Amino acid sequence: MTRIHSKLNSLASRLVESNDFREEDEEDDDAIFAELEAEIENDADATVRDRGLEQLRLEMQRAKEMRENAHGRYMEITNEKEAIRISANEPHCVIHFYHSNFRRCEIMDKHLAKLAPKYYATRFIRVFVENVPWLVEKLAIKVLPCLMCFIDGVSKDRLIGFEELGNNDAFETAVLELRLASSGVLQKARNAYESGVTYNVSSSSNTTKLRRGGQTDQDDDVFDL
Repeated sequence: MTRIHSKLNSLASRLVESNDFREEDEEDDDAIFAELEAEIENDADATVRDRGLEQLRLEMQRAKEMRENAHGRYMEITNEKEAIRISANEPHCVIHFYHSNFRRCEIMDKHLAKLAPKYYATRFIRVFVENVPWLVEKLAIKVLPCLMCFIDGVSKDRLIGFEELGNNDAFETAVLELRLASSGVLQKARNAYESGVTYNVSSSSNTTKLRRGGQTDQDDDVFDL
């Protein structure tokens, strides 16, 4: 049964992880479904046989919907209203406010691109600060790179610059992953058999309301619109 749990849990990931590299391939999706279907039907546990196929179909549909909504990908949003809509409607969302002239923003991009396929229940986007002046003012963003973490449409946390990442341009993706996990924004897709990976939300004050300003260091960039 554990093996089936693992396969069901990885189904959504399998469906979205190659979204950047191929067009939607119905035959490939059908092959994944057939493989899991056969294993469920041959399972000795009657509960798995009775409920497994129904759950598998639900997972397949949900995974396709997530892929169609760009889950599993790190992408840029150029329209400010669309960025607001995403932050308000997605249960878990990370927004990178960046500027193309800032080196550390490019470094942050590389790490977020690695995390997006892993946490496919979290939406990862980036916005060019000059395209979203209202958001920049509303969220009091002054230093870049800046990551804003939204949960159920509410800003829960922000990460400013690299100070909390060791203040080192060569930090590992795992360091950023751990920092974002503390905010509760990182979520893997879950199925009915497993609760999935969840993280407790930090009790610090910046998880309940927006935090203005923040400490900077000599390598993070202050900008003016």
